Amino acid sequence: MSLTATNAADSGTESVAAPSTGAAASPAPSYWLDGRLIDPSQPVAPLNTHALHYGSAVFEGIRSYATADGAAVFRLPEHMERMRRGAAMIGMDFDVELGTRAVLETLRANGHRDAYIRPLAWFGVGSFGLDVEGHPPHLMVATSSTNVHLTGGRARVSVSRWRRNPSSSLPPLKLCGAYVNSILAKREAKSRGFDEALFVDAEGNVVECTGANVFMVRNGRVTAVEHGDALPGVTRDTLLQLSGAESRTVSLAELLEADEVFACGTAAEVAPMAEIDGHGFGANPVTRELQELYARVVRGQSADHRHWLTSV
Repeated sequence: MSLTATNAADSGTESVAAPSTGAAASPAPSYWLDGRLIDPSQPVAPLNTHALHYGSAVFEGIRSYATADGAAVFRLPEHMERMRRGAAMIGMDFDVELGTRAVLETLRANGHRDAYIRPLAWFGVGSFGLDVEGHPPHLMVATSSTNVHLTGGRARVSVSRWRRNPSSSLPPLKLCGAYVNSILAKREAKSRGFDEALFVDAEGNVVECTGANVFMVRNGRVTAVEHGDALPGVTRDTLLQLSGAESRTVSLAELLEADEVFACGTAAEVAPMAEIDGHGFGANPVTRELQELYARVVRGQSADHRHWLTSV
């Protein structure tokens, strides 16, 4: 089933008129939907949208940054390729060129420089069965200047009682339905006063956080946690290349013996951990150095890494 640009009027979405407030309001940001820019107050997904019932959708989290040469999107081709792989898993053809164009058009329309970007592809109206055949695919892109996950501060983390979806059951890609697992773990951690949850497998090996990969530092040596159930993060790959870190399996016991632990992801960037279930970590000097290096790279201040930036 192919996802291509279509007219929104024929896309299986319905529209409602925005209520009049009687006062001038600042313009709402534009969303890109099925080939055109729209006001986000307009579209309504019908109640028999397949993705609404079964999570038959795939998304990405992407960032753009203000650089000296204007706004630029960080590692956009890698994000689009991962989205294509996720879409293929649920039987949807994803057009990488179309997705790329949609991201850039939305950023230009909204005038965003430093922004979080959310593309989402999903199956629309049809029967209530599990089959996706016959359900039209849709694509939207939204951009926001709001941080959505961790903020670079020192997070308080707790090991979740929930297990991460095993890759033998769900591939570690950004499939929407799979993230109910993260919601459960995040809710549990926050109910106990923590900022974030950490997934550990049945053998006691670290997997990842709810929306971020994990690194540790011991005796100045950086190690990336490697696990088959963890998302192959674009930010993780970036930090592996920048730091020369070793990538391997890490047990929870070893993680707790580290000098520093940090999470990383497109939204989280590089986020140091203050503690894991009361076990505190120090001042995170190596993590702070990597934060600063990452910030220079994504803002185009490293000539060796400008190929990772797509100009808006």
